[in-house]
Amino acid sequence: MVVVHCHASSPYLRDPHHSALHYLLRRAPPSPPIIYATSPQPLSSSSPSAASTRRTLLVSIATTSFSSLILSPPSKSATNTEFFDLPNSGGVKALDLRAGTGATPVDGDQVAIHYYGRLAAKQGWRFDSTYDHKDSTGEPIPFVFTLGSGKVISGIESAVRSMQVGGTRRVIIPPSQGYQNTSQEPIPPNFFDRQRLFTTIFNPTRLANGEGSTLGTLIFDIELISIRH
Repeated sequence: MVVVHCHASSPYLRDPHHSALHYLLRRAPPSPPIIYATSPQPLSSSSPSAASTRRTLLVSIATTSFSSLILSPPSKSATNTEFFDLPNSGGVKALDLRAGTGATPVDGDQVAIHYYGRLAAKQGWRFDSTYDHKDSTGEPIPFVFTLGSGKVISGIESAVRSMQVGGTRRVIIPPSQGYQNTSQEPIPPNFFDRQRLFTTIFNPTRLANGEGSTLGTLIFDIELISIRH
């Protein structure tokens, strides 16, 4: 009688999509399981029965190891996985991170959003976030504005105009749809961040060198919180 104990308790084998597993599959073949075989009547290493038993064990081990590493195809996400051009936005690209289920605003509505604002020119420097602005209870304060008022940079208005309440969208805003002057919102409340933002975007020397097409590119993650008609 042959008793076989196979130890394969690694969590990576239970999760076929684990990044570490993909790395191991690319770098080196998996190590064979540890086999402990005991028999009341030891077989001679040179006997035909011993050779046959070893061949049977090796085939079984190889089949089991291979079948446990077969990767299933990734599941399709419910939202878009690639950026798309927003219609009539002047070149704003969007990626829906989470689809909303509420109403869609129209011009004249008062909307409340949360956002992360980043500047592409400084390796994704985050110059402002509503999640950093807290009220007396410690809750983040959303940014409120009237859609279509022109006080907010047009790239954000274009993004919010086609969102639904509860949705989150990442947008890449070209300079032409971003800050055209220092009075447009949203403006970082911290003076140092505000000065750093505008001196980068409106740097006269770099603008003269033809860098205007990249200096003012913005990346915003926007969450539409509520709408008031």
